[in-house]
Amino acid sequence: MSDTYAPPDTPLDVIHHDHALLAVNKPPGLLSVPGRGAHLADCLLARVQAAFPEALLVHRLDRDTSGVIVFALTPQAQRHLGLQFEKRQTKKTYVARIWGRLEPRTGTVDLPLIVDWPNRPRQIVDHDHGKSAITDWRVLRHEEHATRVRLFPRTGRSHQLRVHMQALGHPILGDPFYAQGPARDAPRLMLHAEELRLRHPEGGRGICFRVSCPF
Repeated sequence: MSDTYAPPDTPLDVIHHDHALLAVNKPPGLLSVPGRGAHLADCLLARVQAAFPEALLVHRLDRDTSGVIVFALTPQAQRHLGLQFEKRQTKKTYVARIWGRLEPRTGTVDLPLIVDWPNRPRQIVDHDHGKSAITDWRVLRHEEHATRVRLFPRTGRSHQLRVHMQALGHPILGDPFYAQGPARDAPRLMLHAEELRLRHPEGGRGICFRVSCPF
């Protein structure tokens, strides 16, 4: 992450709103929650609470990731949604552009992760002490020097998709932590939370939120 934080000055993009939950499209470059210090106070949570004061945090996206994120609008909904994430009952779909040509067309990365303490918030693969992290992938198409993929995380570790793609030798384009050389030369981190499926906290019906990939 660069030293300068210049969050985008874009209006709140609400994709769903009812009495129990709120789904928004997070722009890239905006923190989900405030960082340490007044210069990192502007974040999606603050912007959401300015419009919906009752909004409560359920999960996060990395600063440079765009896409679907949900907030609870009651404490009961927060507990219900939080348990779905904790028990891995939600289904998340991401789109990414990664460096190089990924083969085969589908596959799974099963590599445990742990925070790299001297270099946090970076994460590293650690087979002895890391927590289980599993990602399925499907190639959408090959480009000249990159591959467009859909990623399906089965677990929700910090930086999971970014580290898993790097571990395959195909870092996500524009990743300031895990990409090197020309793979880093992109206008943004090419990672987008395209779809989130969960159960509505009141009644339990299945609900799906989706935002088309902007790149």
